[in-house]
Amino acid sequence: MKKLQQSKILVVGSSNTDMVIKTGRLPRAGETVLGGTFFMNPGGKGANQAVASARLGGQVAFICKTGSDIFGHQSQQLFEEEGIDTSYILSDKRNPSGVALITVDEEAENCIVVASGANANLLPTDLSAAIDAIKQADILLMQLEIPMKTVEYVAEIAFNEQKKVILNPAPAQTLSPKLLQHLYLITPNETEAEMISGVRITDNESAEEAAKVIAGLGVQHVIITLGSKGALVYYDHTTEIIPSVKVEAVDTTAAGDVFNGALAVALSEGRSMAEAVRFGCKAAAISVTRVGAQSSAPYRNEVDIF
Repeated sequence: MKKLQQSKILVVGSSNTDMVIKTGRLPRAGETVLGGTFFMNPGGKGANQAVASARLGGQVAFICKTGSDIFGHQSQQLFEEEGIDTSYILSDKRNPSGVALITVDEEAENCIVVASGANANLLPTDLSAAIDAIKQADILLMQLEIPMKTVEYVAEIAFNEQKKVILNPAPAQTLSPKLLQHLYLITPNETEAEMISGVRITDNESAEEAAKVIAGLGVQHVIITLGSKGALVYYDHTTEIIPSVKVEAVDTTAAGDVFNGALAVALSEGRSMAEAVRFGCKAAAISVTRVGAQSSAPYRNEVDIF
């Protein structure tokens, strides 16, 4: 993908420290599995997407709230090293930084439990000083690891400022009609798309039906990610299936976040929706060949030659 002049990307979302154990298989309820390998990585869906966008050449600012602790200080330092604008990152003196406990098995499947900490305290009242960041951005990228009222607040402001709001609706939650009507693009996976649309997805035809239902709720464009099958793109009343890039997966933890970060970068460069999804699929494919969340995000030159 030839690099073009970029718009500004603002990511609003979560920042966590991921504590990961890689083991042979995921434990059953009440079971202890021995023999795992432990490591820590910076994570959180918002932070993952911000880092992925920055590594792929995006002009990125990030709004999040971390604890006033070692995890929060380390996160901010890492964001700065990635070239992300950290001017709007908030520090919470009452709540700890978010933490995610992740188990990854030898098939690259994972199980995740998140203690949200300061992420759950990122409130609309915190964002009065960040209105300028919203106004200066061209693309807003959000997820659902922060309070829904904050997501709705930012989406409404951005929509009224005629910005393109992209929502990655994960973890799956009920979305209000008002929020959906403020979105330029939504990027659910199959489970999330089923929850939003009420359509059970079993094949490409049912995925297309779900996308049309979601669009009918007021979202301008819909991308349903289909895992190893790629992504269904519904835009301008047309549907296209973009196949995934086949690789041998090691860890799928942040694949969706990398996809969304890459998608935002490609759209910020004026690429078509289909081109942006192809770029996102390539970036995500590279990420699953590596262990970790932010650490798995590829750099631009890697995707361009992939």
